Amino acid sequence: MIPPGTARSRVWALAVPVILANLSVPLLGMVDTAVMGHLDSPAYLGAVAIGALVFDYLYWSFGFLRMGTTGPTAQAIGAGDGAEARAVFGRAFLIGVTVALGLWAVQAPVRTAALALLEGSAEVERLAATYFSIRIWSAPAALVQFAQIGWLMGLGRAKAVLVQQVIANVLNISLNLIFVLGLGMDVDGVALATVIAEYTGMAVGFLLMAPSLKALPGGGWDRARLLDPVRLKKLVGINGDIFVRTLCLISAFAWFTAKGAEAGDVTLAANAVLLTFLTIASYGLDGFAHAAETLVGGAVGARNRAALREAVTASTGLALALSAGMAALFLLGGPSLIAVLTGLPEVRAAAGEYLLWAVVLPLVAVWGFQFDGIFLGATESRPLRNMMILCLAAFLGLSALLLPAWGNHGLWAAFTVFMGLRGLSLAALYPRLERRVTAPSGGMPPVPAGSAGPPAPG
Repeated sequence: MIPPGTARSRVWALAVPVILANLSVPLLGMVDTAVMGHLDSPAYLGAVAIGALVFDYLYWSFGFLRMGTTGPTAQAIGAGDGAEARAVFGRAFLIGVTVALGLWAVQAPVRTAALALLEGSAEVERLAATYFSIRIWSAPAALVQFAQIGWLMGLGRAKAVLVQQVIANVLNISLNLIFVLGLGMDVDGVALATVIAEYTGMAVGFLLMAPSLKALPGGGWDRARLLDPVRLKKLVGINGDIFVRTLCLISAFAWFTAKGAEAGDVTLAANAVLLTFLTIASYGLDGFAHAAETLVGGAVGARNRAALREAVTASTGLALALSAGMAALFLLGGPSLIAVLTGLPEVRAAAGEYLLWAVVLPLVAVWGFQFDGIFLGATESRPLRNMMILCLAAFLGLSALLLPAWGNHGLWAAFTVFMGLRGLSLAALYPRLERRVTAPSGGMPPVPAGSAGPPAPG
């Protein structure tokens, strides 16, 4: 067995760069919210909230390009198959570009249907349509970046992910401020800034990937392996499960936003502000889920049950500590953060009324993040799909019961239960996952070459 503390050190080596990279994303969301929230109407803030949600729904419906890439890449490295690790990215890249071209082709009906479903006010829908019509052109870059991030994480190159995401998000933030505050644009400036940043991030990603692609054994791209029907069939199965799982997750957020919109622009804006709190927490928790995914994938590839247990225990313990810290931060600093995000008195008051839900959510949501990472690393995609379907059904039913009696508080209560069920349902299935891994002696497998580096002492 490895010395005590080593598993935690490796989790930190993978998680900290991802957390730092991810924290730039909610910072971007905060800037979007702040620049819109300080304009003269809540319609701007509501429009960006709805427009961003539409793209969360579109792009993260294809989040399997990231989630379905990390586990297979880590397993290929764990099994010593460098050629397959290269091919995993090639397949994800081809799928991403194909999907993006398809989104371009159907953008008009998708925009019309999405805005009709979300039912904002006429002004919110007009502004959200402008946002959509600009941001849709970032589709190839956004989807290819999913594949790049998943592949780099599968190799354990968390620092490369940090570099890519920070460059893209800092550029996005800078352009937001220039376009909106400097040039007097509104939602069109926010959307254009995102498009430019997405393509920049993709270019940086390829530069960061180049050394690892060259270093992997097996030479260049093996076309036969890349298009191998058996591997493609397996990939389609995994990606299909993740697609359904992600569609259900984004649908829950869409339902939450749509029900807030029905209550009026102020409630919609207040919920958008508080969801930014969850975004901050989730991107922190996601770092430990990513670490679990990479290390679990390596353990499964090496068929090492001891390594699997160490990865799960170390990453989950650190994630729980972070969730408690985030809850305390929101409890003590929530009103100040709300004031930073919006200058509209009515939105501040509404957000303050529902603040307690944002405090509780990190403690509830942490389990879903962790078990998502564990099951993704093991490429156990079917349980992820099935449990998410059940959780979504429970959320829709519970919100239908609670909304009439409790209003927006009922909506938040149903959403909190949904986030908790995500973790509980997968926790019940974890023992079966562990039994499927062969258990030779030994500790965690070595971090792949070019990874986040050796563990820190202790």
